[in-house]
Amino acid sequence: MFGLYEKIGGETSVPAIIIAIAIMLLTGFLVTRITKLLKLPNVTAYIIAGILIGPYCLNLVPKPIIAGTDFISDIALAFIAFSVGEYFKLSVLKRNGGKVVVITLFEALMASVAVFILTYFILRLDFAFSLILSALASATAPASTMMTIRQTGAHGDFVNTLLSVVALDDVVSLLAFSAAISISMATMGKGVSAGDVIIPILYNFLMIAIGVGLGFLLKLLMNRRSTDNRLIVTLALLFTICGVGAALNVSPLLACMAMGTVYINATDDEKLFKQINYFSPPILLLFFVRSGLNFRLDALFNSSSSMGGIPLIVIGILYFFVRILGKYVGAYTGCAIVKKPKETRRYLGLALTPQAGVALGLAALGARMLGSPTGELLETVIISSSILYELIGPAAAKLALYLSKSYGQNALDEAEAPPPPEQVDGVAELKDKIAEIQKEIAQREYSRSEEEAAFMDAAESEDSYSEYMRKKFINRR
Repeated sequence: MFGLYEKIGGETSVPAIIIAIAIMLLTGFLVTRITKLLKLPNVTAYIIAGILIGPYCLNLVPKPIIAGTDFISDIALAFIAFSVGEYFKLSVLKRNGGKVVVITLFEALMASVAVFILTYFILRLDFAFSLILSALASATAPASTMMTIRQTGAHGDFVNTLLSVVALDDVVSLLAFSAAISISMATMGKGVSAGDVIIPILYNFLMIAIGVGLGFLLKLLMNRRSTDNRLIVTLALLFTICGVGAALNVSPLLACMAMGTVYINATDDEKLFKQINYFSPPILLLFFVRSGLNFRLDALFNSSSSMGGIPLIVIGILYFFVRILGKYVGAYTGCAIVKKPKETRRYLGLALTPQAGVALGLAALGARMLGSPTGELLETVIISSSILYELIGPAAAKLALYLSKSYGQNALDEAEAPPPPEQVDGVAELKDKIAEIQKEIAQREYSRSEEEAAFMDAAESEDSYSEYMRKKFINRR
């Protein structure tokens, strides 16, 4: 950075690291000002910011600092996985039955199979690279989809199915990635043995057991805690999972998801998840910006950057379209098997286009395990395609919601249609007006931020508890 890092002690000095983190935060924020005008998600802005300040563009953040911040990926993914656990309430899963599971398996695995056939059998690429890339193809980004649903006010069977599939989708992708990385590591440079495959799988089950145990421990530790202490305890347990996972060289995602699932079902405490979401934006920003920093822009257009004699940009483009095709065909097939309505069958796959978040984190983890140069090429393909997915994903999801008649003038089906005007008396009309006003007030309150409201409630609880302890202390005196 124009010799600045050398003047303050070198690229790995404490001042250099602090300045680099400040640059990452500020650049990520500034780029969101531009993408906001284009109505694009913040994830896109963060990745673009990372590309701009990375070593292959402006080089504002040097490579040694990028390598030294590798732990950010594990921490950010722990937050994402824990938050996903909130959506696995047993009451909701029981109500939706096994139909969602069938649809999720088909749409996730069909995308993986299509990408593996493309990369390994057609393009003749490396087996480990093909297997891990195909596992990553199963992942979907829930943030963009849920944001679009919230903005449009969509509802109905299509929306309920979409939300359930997106929540379960990450579980399938995590399991697929865990199996793929275990097999890939076992086949790189040596023959496959039963122990090479079974031991990593056992480690993953151990991590899930740790997550379940810590979920119950979190429940016990949350009694009458202040806001600060609730965050401290939760972060301590999440960091514990990350540390154990790093020591065992396995992903902490399943364990963090298990911890979140156990906690939400044991306590029904949604406020903690809102507080975590209120706290996590800077960490997620650093994670996505760092993903952009790892993006090898030169590798896409450099004729010497190839795998198996095929230019990387060709691999990325083919992966982009084949994954979308696999998602669409898989979702259509799964919906047809469980006899979903035609609108859900036709357009569910279109709403599953976005890919970021978990896929980027798994790509970073896979790149670290595969090593150079295969790992760098894998991450480059995922990051470049994720940018395209985030650019078109929200628009595709909105189009799917519109075509499925989940919002707009044709959103109501016959069962939900209002009665004829002659059947509505004055009292019923007054009730409807009151309901509309209450709904509008609730939406305005929600727009102020659920996370902020959760913090305010927690602060009031803390003040009440402090006043109680003060009076108790005075009475003792």
